[in-house]
Amino acid sequence: MYTETVTVIVLSIAFASVVWAVFTVQHVKKQILEMSDALKDIKSGNGNRRILSETHELIAPLAYEINNIILSYENRLLAYHQTEETNKQLMTSLSHDIRTPLTTLIGYLDAAHKRIVDGKERDSYIETARRKAHDLKEYIDVLFDWFKLGSNEFSMNISTVDLTELTRNILVDWIPIFEDTQVAFSIDIPEQPFRVRIDPDGYMRILNNLIQNVISHSHADRIAIALSRQSGNIKILLSDNGVGIDKEDLKHIFERLYKCDKGRSEKGSGLGLSIVHQLVEKLDGTITADSVLGKETVFTLLFPLAD
Repeated sequence: MYTETVTVIVLSIAFASVVWAVFTVQHVKKQILEMSDALKDIKSGNGNRRILSETHELIAPLAYEINNIILSYENRLLAYHQTEETNKQLMTSLSHDIRTPLTTLIGYLDAAHKRIVDGKERDSYIETARRKAHDLKEYIDVLFDWFKLGSNEFSMNISTVDLTELTRNILVDWIPIFEDTQVAFSIDIPEQPFRVRIDPDGYMRILNNLIQNVISHSHADRIAIALSRQSGNIKILLSDNGVGIDKEDLKHIFERLYKCDKGRSEKGSGLGLSIVHQLVEKLDGTITADSVLGKETVFTLLFPLAD
């Protein structure tokens, strides 16, 4: 009797196991078919489709991983479309930002070359052409920086440098420009070295872009640059007494192609500060901007000091 009872129990358990296994296989098969349908839907362009699964189900880890892949793909696709749209806007703006001043530049040089103007007027034409050429070079440099940052070819040569000395060397070249544009300047750089792991060319582009932004857009007649130590960082302050930036504009100034419309010059690509922001991030630094409309604008950069 005991043996028969045990046999019945064993057979019952075996039967239940078979039933459970068949049910599980059927359920998993159904889920796989649903996954296949979902993936076909996603492939056709429905990026919002997700594969649903309960945490306890056998297929759950696979479903979650596929959902993560889909989300990652959608994010990359969105970034690609945003970059593509930005590049389209850039190419559209080239017709005005490059072709127009280039035509003007050629016109002035032709007039001087053909002796249509003489004497002081000819000298004035040549000087105007020179300024136009520098404007074009500045614009093209920004474009090259932008496309390099967005390509796989971009790389940085990080080394430990004395940022105080590097900053002095960069600012020396700006002093004649400050004097020529009648912008009073104040430079406060400590004598002691501040050693930072940084790409010197990248840092030079950051500082140059920020100063050029002041010269081109702020209508300031005074600029101040100061370096100091703040905890484990070196702090670079760059301020001007120009027209300032509206609070709403201030939220977007590091976005690509963003141009401030209120009280700011329309000249420029709208990429300079975006490039600055990207370079600062690549160098493990931070940058913030504060402004009082009609009074001043202050950019604050922080870079970690080398150990």
